[in-house]
Amino acid sequence: MAADLAIEMLAITKVFPGIIANDNVRLQVAQGEIHALLGENGAGKSTLMSILFGLYEPDQGRIKIRGEEVRIRSPNDATALKIGMVHQHFKLIHNFTVTENIVLGLEPKNKWGNIDLSRADKRVAELSGAYNLAVDPKVRIENITVGMQQRVEILKILYRDADILIFDEPTAVLTPQEIDELLGIFHRLKAEGKTIVFITHKLKEIKAAADRCTVLRRGKYIGTLEVAAASEQELAEKMVGRSVTFRIEKAPSTPKEVILKVENLTVIGPKGVPAVRNLSLEVRAGEVVGVAGVDGNGQSELAASISGLLPVKSGRILLKDRDISRETIRKRNESGLGLVPEDRHKHGLVLDFRVDENLILKNFRTGQFSNAAGFLQFPAIASHAERLINQFDIRAGNGPATLAKSMSGGNQQKIIIAREIDVSPDLLIVSQPTRGLDVGAIEYIHRRILAERDKGKAVLLISFELEEILSLCDRIAAVSKGAVVGFADAQNADERRIGTMMGGIGDG
Repeated sequence: MAADLAIEMLAITKVFPGIIANDNVRLQVAQGEIHALLGENGAGKSTLMSILFGLYEPDQGRIKIRGEEVRIRSPNDATALKIGMVHQHFKLIHNFTVTENIVLGLEPKNKWGNIDLSRADKRVAELSGAYNLAVDPKVRIENITVGMQQRVEILKILYRDADILIFDEPTAVLTPQEIDELLGIFHRLKAEGKTIVFITHKLKEIKAAADRCTVLRRGKYIGTLEVAAASEQELAEKMVGRSVTFRIEKAPSTPKEVILKVENLTVIGPKGVPAVRNLSLEVRAGEVVGVAGVDGNGQSELAASISGLLPVKSGRILLKDRDISRETIRKRNESGLGLVPEDRHKHGLVLDFRVDENLILKNFRTGQFSNAAGFLQFPAIASHAERLINQFDIRAGNGPATLAKSMSGGNQQKIIIAREIDVSPDLLIVSQPTRGLDVGAIEYIHRRILAERDKGKAVLLISFELEEILSLCDRIAAVSKGAVVGFADAQNADERRIGTMMGGIGDG
């Protein structure tokens, strides 16, 4: 088999301060296969792929590409070896066009030495057509969807003639339709002879796309499986080292008084047109209400307006019968509102802050963490962080002092969820709470959300994962074009019924 291997990473070890990210790891990927790299948050998957792409150098171990031992000291070395990588957080310049991003650093020149963008546009269009990516070379990045931006990243590495393609959590920010389209692109790339390695937590995607799967756990190599012969349950157990419950059993809800009341709400979106249109809903104490809809139908703006990140054009938002429509974010928080935002980097964390600092962003003014003179009480802050790190299994190599920006996306998400759930607000808005999390973490977060419900808290869940909505919610509001199309009792709802309403057809 060795002669047919595109990638061999042997006895790879990489140590960072306070953590062994990769501990004697092995990865063998056959030429022309789709290979999944599976593991919990912090298992060392991204580190291993960053070594393959030259972002890090291993402390120990050997790398062979197409049978030849190589040393990859930089992304330029990787590119020369025809290795390309699509990162979890895209590396695009938003006010550049698609073509300008793709050719950056390899700009074609005309005979006078000027950049020849028309020739580059033509080449990008040819590549887009050849792989059925449907990308307009001349559109600006800021004007296209996240799914289309990912296609631009794929074109960028194809333009550089890569035949080993690495994808780090490629579906974390995609809608279900975009995920299906991406997996179709994987199969087309494979048919062209490309070798693909993709990092994911989503077992269904592995079953749908991968030929083989290598599992890492806490930095160690666990094994490589033939995907067709492995069940999702087996993959999950290999990943977390224990049995996993995919669908949480929950007791019937016992809703009480109305905590959140949204009345005829209209919110203007970023493009200057209404993103939320005359929307009304209620969330009671002791229930989870889900908002189900295709991405881009006002869910993000709904959460942002309730939490104070976007202004209300008309209508009212009542929290425990108090109109908070025009109150500051701090006053809303102090009134009992918690938010797990959709964009963890933009609205959930201060990336240059440490873990312990991020965990007290909402309550550092309280007597628990500040004295009467307003000075922070660092022993109490550290103790608080240690408790939440242990309770939520946050993988922080340097403990409370770890910088948030140095952590995996899943562990960053755990920081936000730990902070918001720990203060136990009367209303908890959770938007895409398990995006980028492994199945073990998802199971835990789901249990914590239901625990808040069972404590009598009101939970508004916004998720593009319909399975998550059906699993957690007591009632479901289906939205389309910024308006509620219909409500459903989650106990009696099915995916087809909710999907129909998401498509704009009311529940009649």
